[in-house]
Amino acid sequence: MSGPEELLVEPHRLAAELDTAVPPTLLDVRWRLVGPPGRDDYAVGHLPGAIFVDLDTALCGAPGAAGRHPLPEPAALEAALRAAGVRAGHPVVVYDGGDGMAAARAWWTLRWAGHRAVRLLHGGYPAWVAAGLPVTVDVPEPEPGDVTVRPGGLPVLDAGEAARLAAAETGVLLDVRAAPRYRGETEPVDPVAGHVPGAVNLPAPEYVTDGRFPAAAALRERFTAAGVAEDAPVGAYCGSGVTAAQAVLALHLAGRPDAALYVGSWSNWVADPARPVDTGATPGA
Repeated sequence: MSGPEELLVEPHRLAAELDTAVPPTLLDVRWRLVGPPGRDDYAVGHLPGAIFVDLDTALCGAPGAAGRHPLPEPAALEAALRAAGVRAGHPVVVYDGGDGMAAARAWWTLRWAGHRAVRLLHGGYPAWVAAGLPVTVDVPEPEPGDVTVRPGGLPVLDAGEAARLAAAETGVLLDVRAAPRYRGETEPVDPVAGHVPGAVNLPAPEYVTDGRFPAAAALRERFTAAGVAEDAPVGAYCGSGVTAAQAVLALHLAGRPDAALYVGSWSNWVADPARPVDTGATPGA
């Protein structure tokens, strides 16, 4: 699954699917790095039939040396998804507050867990509201799902693999954080500033705007300009593996379903003081 229609769904198309005898399972994963929790937004209004799933506690493991948003324990993830009504083989649609990052991490996590039938609402909750479609405060009680989590559905990188990819003559490790964080000029979240040696900076706004992706050809052009060769390996990281999951989704849309996510990302990299840190501009810039 890598075509736009298999990865993204527009609001009116989703509305039509929800108005059928067997609608997709709908997950609200609104989330902020700082500020009020996404559950508060859900309580104010959400798509009819949507179940709130917390990115921090349900879709990720506990923060620590593995990073701020590490991989979840498979059994815990399975329990959370079943509680939300996720069924084996049944389509799932995820949405967030509009920037697409939390929804992309939810998409990635479900795909990593072996559930392939998952799409992202393009533009998230704001796009749904802008289309004049209904919202509700009613909280549904889903029938328990029967999904089985089978890790390994998408490729991942650990710190050593990320380092080797960044240093390789062929292949590229993309750092999708803002340029000042990459260059080591500022670091608002993690204790050390800089980037993985050899990684190439491609800030997220260069391939996605307000949670919406350009056409596949434009994505391919942008990734090619960043050094992503057609047959060479590619991976992505950010601060904690959320924004980078969106980069992996963008790479899927561009025809690279083999793109790997360094889940621990910078928060995992700097947890070990022995790991080297580079600062300054993108290699070759």
